[in-house]
Amino acid sequence: MSFNDFNNPQVASLPPHLRQYIVPQHYERYTPIDHAVWRYVMRQNYSYLKKVAYYPYIKGLERAGLSIEHIPDLQTMNDNLAAIGWGAVAVDGFIPPAIFMEFQEYKVLVIAADIRQLEHIAYTPTPDIIHESAGHAPIIADPDYNNYLSYFGAIGAKALFSSMDYALYDAIRALSILKEVPGTDPNKIEQAEKHLDDCFKNLGEPSEMALLSRLHWWSVEYGLIGTLEDPKIYGAGLLSSIGESVSCMQADVEKRWYTLEAADQPYDITKAQPQLFVTPTFQNLIDVLEAFADTMAFRVGGMPGLQKAIESKNIATAVYSSGLQVSGIFTEAGGALTLPQPIEKNSSVSQPTFIRLNGPVSISYKDHELEGQGTATHMDGFSSPVGKLKNLNKPLEDADSITLKKLGIFAGNKTTLSFTSGIEVSGAVTGVTTKDGKNLLIHFNQCTVTNRPSGQILFEPNLGAYDMAVGERIISVFNGHADKKNYPLDVKAPTDEPKIHYDSKTIAKQGIYGQIRDIRTLKENKSALQNLPGLWETLKQDHPEDWLGPLEILELMLHNEVFEQASKDIRSYLEQKAATKSDLTKLIEDGLQLIDQPDISLYVHPEREN
Repeated sequence: MSFNDFNNPQVASLPPHLRQYIVPQHYERYTPIDHAVWRYVMRQNYSYLKKVAYYPYIKGLERAGLSIEHIPDLQTMNDNLAAIGWGAVAVDGFIPPAIFMEFQEYKVLVIAADIRQLEHIAYTPTPDIIHESAGHAPIIADPDYNNYLSYFGAIGAKALFSSMDYALYDAIRALSILKEVPGTDPNKIEQAEKHLDDCFKNLGEPSEMALLSRLHWWSVEYGLIGTLEDPKIYGAGLLSSIGESVSCMQADVEKRWYTLEAADQPYDITKAQPQLFVTPTFQNLIDVLEAFADTMAFRVGGMPGLQKAIESKNIATAVYSSGLQVSGIFTEAGGALTLPQPIEKNSSVSQPTFIRLNGPVSISYKDHELEGQGTATHMDGFSSPVGKLKNLNKPLEDADSITLKKLGIFAGNKTTLSFTSGIEVSGAVTGVTTKDGKNLLIHFNQCTVTNRPSGQILFEPNLGAYDMAVGERIISVFNGHADKKNYPLDVKAPTDEPKIHYDSKTIAKQGIYGQIRDIRTLKENKSALQNLPGLWETLKQDHPEDWLGPLEILELMLHNEVFEQASKDIRSYLEQKAATKSDLTKLIEDGLQLIDQPDISLYVHPEREN
């Protein structure tokens, strides 16, 4: 599949490992009901959010290329977002959190191309185009906020996971998808909900990514800004939820100041939030993020970082003080195996004496894999000491060629290197890899690595050539590979098959919505208004569950001052439905209120179809 960069510089700069998550938007697959769902949510948001949203929101809709009348197309969004240094691409619903963060770092919004079903119009836990575009895009126009968003992505992409984080991610994704597929067996949803609840209960100690996800949730998704007494909404989850954007302002939803303590507050993606956090400024968000980043393994390194990598059971990268980067699945870090108390910035960090990785390993420098040091060479793992050599008063990585020769480190020579930890490396030197004046690797044949205090053999000659990493300390540990271009992720290729196949009854209802839409958009064709009573009767008889179609017909009748009696009949029908169907009460009442007291700005500039 060819890559469409929408002629947007930010999208064009995306690396290959991110591009593989991008899918076509398939704008032609949005149905008239989909557009009606978008229009209802956007009109409600526009009318309500101008009072409670952070002030750039309404203007931000226009700057992001969003229309009230129809679902946005990505080309229009990219044309507009490019002016503020951002871009947008479509993805298939949920993507792994670390990948989401990387897109954010590149200043590219990921837009879930799907739109929520009419049954979930007020809120859906599944990412959809309403949440991603109408929620995130308008606030991007604020420079302080978009700087925070990009910086959060850069930090988040380095966060280490736990193995349970992946299980929780899969459980949330599976449940959300089930809920958005029409006709899903309720028993399957119940089983998925139980599985998700079990995952929440068995998370254990939260990982870096879990804690960082909480900061993201309480700021980017559900954040408020201003004062505790009079906050404004800027979080995308609130801006895209016509239910919670109202309820969140009620007194029973506790408002707290946004501090580092927000990372200690879990959240439930499937429910309304009982408390929210208020930041006085966007700069405060950056300050809190910076404080949290100081505790993360990519800044702390050492044994604390390696222990997190081992617990994650997923690919991570350790960076030696020489700059050498070792990427793979970490299984062992010899030395002080117990985690110290939380590390304060600039304090000493306990260091390992030895590291071991299992499975394919790559070795890089400055995020580029070193020649001959890929997974083909290190298919079955990698191990190496860390630390100082005895009788050497400088780090081995800084030793010049004369010093290396005195240590016996030159091609063709057999030598023994003794570390202060008691680890000993003996073998025939075949060469040294050096970059930017730093010794990175020493290569051996017929090599034996021994832990002298315990007598344990760590590497034997029959295992083949040995590449010893050089570095006195592990200065950083972060999620994923150092050189991502050499490690295409296992991403299922997108299919052009529609996700939802509609039955004949639904297709017929979509046809009615299409006619309603045509009557509204072709305002000069007054004769088309004569079809409204017939469309209303068909909806009432064939689709008695429907409420949004009758609401749109009523709007057209009232605003065009036609069919007075039919208007009264429809209003009575909707009011009765609101009184008897509790799940529709607020939706219908809000729709009627907007018809009766319209915001004049909704009608000043008629929108055009794409």
